[in-house]
Amino acid sequence: MSDKETAGTIFGVPYNFERPSVGRMLSAYWQPGEGMLVEKPFGVGYTLNLANWRSWIILVVAGVLYWHENEGEERTVEDEPVEVVVDDD
Repeated sequence: MSDKETAGTIFGVPYNFERPSVGRMLSAYWQPGEGMLVEKPFGVGYTLNLANWRSWIILVVAGVLYWHENEGEERTVEDEPVEVVVDDD
């Protein structure tokens, strides 16, 4: 086997490529007493801590923006191009 590290930090950004377990995945997203961002259980970077109330505000705002974007697309799909003919007599 190789001696490469599977967890650590690069330029201050955490990474973890260990095989994820169900317990580690669940405990990573729910950490009471921690900040809004916590280290990802698998991969590179940070993720939202769902035990923090600020994370829920971020999720609600993102959901509203996503809904608003899709609502706008539905309205523009109904608009069809109009052909305008100008008669120069």
